[in-house]
Amino acid sequence: MDQTNSDRRRDPRLGLAPMYTSVGVTLVPDGAEELDGHAYDVSRGGVCLELDEAIAPGSPVRVRVELPRAGSIGLHGKRALHAFGRVVWLSEEEPGPVRMAVVFTDFQTLGDECRLDAYLADRFGALAA
Repeated sequence: MDQTNSDRRRDPRLGLAPMYTSVGVTLVPDGAEELDGHAYDVSRGGVCLELDEAIAPGSPVRVRVELPRAGSIGLHGKRALHAFGRVVWLSEEEPGPVRMAVVFTDFQTLGDECRLDAYLADRFGALAA
């Protein structure tokens, strides 16, 4: 991602270990098959992720992000976050998986929104300590 894109975010990003942070993305409203991938970072405003297939910028999507529990990095102890958003950019510079960013427009439940806020507060607090 270039400097211009990184400067547009209002919220600080929390880097994630992609191999431990799976995502699922579904186009809305058609509800087609969920595309599986990995997340690279998350913020209050959205997520940077990678999928095997490109989704055009502007496309509305439903996103599932498996957030590792605070203090655990591994294949257990994850909590899923469900949100709605739209693809704002993608990079197809290299062959293979496509990196893209999704800005959140809503959360599936108030619990999802609160879970993300708590997760970010906990992780950013741990980084500051």
